[in-house]
Amino acid sequence: MPELPFSRRAALRGLGAAGLLAALTGCGVPAAYVPEDRRQGQDLSEQERSLAFSNWPLYIDTDDEDEEKRPTLDAFTEKTGIAVRYTEEINDNDEFFGKVSPALMNHQATGHDLVVVSDWMAARFVHLGWAQKMDRSAQANVAKNLDPQLRSPAFDQGRLHTVPWQSGITGIAYNRKALGREIKSVQDLWHPDLAGKVTLFSGLDESFALLMQGNGTDTTRWTEADFHRMCDQVESMVKKKHIRRFTGNDYTSDLGKGDVLACQAYSGDAIQLKADNPDIEFVVPEEGAELWAESLLIPNLARHKTNAEALVDYYYDPAVAAELAAAVNYVCPVPAAREVLAASPDKKTAELAQNPLIFPDDDMRKRLVVARDISSAERRTFAPRWNAIVGL
Repeated sequence: MPELPFSRRAALRGLGAAGLLAALTGCGVPAAYVPEDRRQGQDLSEQERSLAFSNWPLYIDTDDEDEEKRPTLDAFTEKTGIAVRYTEEINDNDEFFGKVSPALMNHQATGHDLVVVSDWMAARFVHLGWAQKMDRSAQANVAKNLDPQLRSPAFDQGRLHTVPWQSGITGIAYNRKALGREIKSVQDLWHPDLAGKVTLFSGLDESFALLMQGNGTDTTRWTEADFHRMCDQVESMVKKKHIRRFTGNDYTSDLGKGDVLACQAYSGDAIQLKADNPDIEFVVPEEGAELWAESLLIPNLARHKTNAEALVDYYYDPAVAAELAAAVNYVCPVPAAREVLAASPDKKTAELAQNPLIFPDDDMRKRLVVARDISSAERRTFAPRWNAIVGL
């Protein structure tokens, strides 16, 4: 089970990468944009049976007796002969963007063949032309098994340049026993009995969709007016001291200790929170919740593109996806993996197939929405206002 104090959906700090992105933009056109026909370099996959894969810490299966071993990667190497240099070097979306952007701006290789970033960051790579189009003719598993709800986000229509690694839901976690009532709506967060006992995410990209949904906004096509209405509401609650604080993933500690009774939360964390405290509940609000993903992409000029595409497709084999889902407990982007887990002779593993926070049921899916991303032009205005409210 992933350690809760670590956040893969890291909070946006200041303008961070957004400021750099804005600096690259002139007249609405990214100065560093790379056309599709200039993104691919010499592919050494046939001569060099290897690839460099960078991911977040604690985001893959490990051997029970040796945490340095990663069974699914080892099986891929045995099956294909392709060695994987796996590094857990992505600790923050902005930080990683800052690390690789100088090379990508100057049309140079980054040394990475495959990386995992949050979709709001993947959107920046796609908009700048820094992610290569994958060869779907060589990815039959992706074409067949990718979750339909994740197939075509606004930033990457048809998922041509990105593929979800894992997915998740931003909803509300709360202590049902301590609160003494159910939470069914985002609006329930503003009830007087929760004054000083609520936390929200500090990152704009992590927070905005759920809060807008609470106001009845269609987050697939939200507007500037919707954004400022949401900010006005949050700002009012800050002035009333209704919101205890804004957090990264440390909200789990606040909720566990009882310092807060309700908070914005990620579905992947909720599984462990409830295992530690049965009184903790996670809810997808009546108004809906955000379905997000962290996605694989191949940066420009990657030297082992074909090998990277093979690894992506390998993880969309339902049996492999099931093994990964059982290890990390996020929403699995391969619905067919559910049947694999259900057939497991291990009772606890089989029970995962019935967990709607790993495999959302039809009722839950009706309330899940993939929000449109924030454009670079919008971010120049929106980020300063949001950061001022949350104190970044």
